[in-house]
Amino acid sequence: MMTDLATVVRTLDDLLEAERFSDYCPNGLQVEGRQHIERLVTGVTACEALIDAAIERDADAILVHHGYFWRGESPTLTGMKRRRIAKLLKSEISLIAYHLPLDAHPRLGNNAQLASRLGLIATGSMNDDGVGSVGRVDSPLTGEDLYKRIADSLGREPLHVPGPGGPAGRIETVAWCTGAAQGMIDQAADLGVDAYITGEASEPTVHVARERGIHFFAAGHHATERFGVQAVGKHLSETLGIAHEFVDIENPV
Repeated sequence: MMTDLATVVRTLDDLLEAERFSDYCPNGLQVEGRQHIERLVTGVTACEALIDAAIERDADAILVHHGYFWRGESPTLTGMKRRRIAKLLKSEISLIAYHLPLDAHPRLGNNAQLASRLGLIATGSMNDDGVGSVGRVDSPLTGEDLYKRIADSLGREPLHVPGPGGPAGRIETVAWCTGAAQGMIDQAADLGVDAYITGEASEPTVHVARERGIHFFAAGHHATERFGVQAVGKHLSETLGIAHEFVDIENPV
């Protein structure tokens, strides 16, 4: 089935409540292509490899979590950015991107989808905009248990900085935020949870975890943010009748 581009963007804006967020980039339609959509490709980041994959699949639009035009970057269309956008324009493929709105959606968002895979039960949010969740595990675990669960679910071994009790320490309460949210570890510690899970780690993160007595897991920026865009793509396919395929461009970070 085919639908028009405006309907897809309007559906996404409403679903993800894009207007609610003050973000680091524009949310919604970033590069306009053809005005109809029959085939949608989703991915984490609008890299050249994903664009090439969409062209190979004769896609009409790409939906990603990490798009273009980030705050503070050069506004010029040169080099890598020029090549990416040139391919989109030549192929008339639309690029649609949602950053924080895709993290925060309570059912389809990155944090919600990660929780469903790790057996985490959300009881609240870490902040007012809903980017970051707090809750508990489905049953008490040790640090070693949670490490293994993350590795098995995401297909990669996380970095684990053990909290009280070392790797065998008990974990019942958890906070989590996908991607590069290592800076929120202090918020997690302030909430009194046993563990904090995110995508990346910085040098100070290890010391904060050790000194504040909290288990810390860095499970991969890309790895933790693969699931929201898949869920949204599936939702669009089911509600609007368009074909959808998720393309995972491997990234070890």
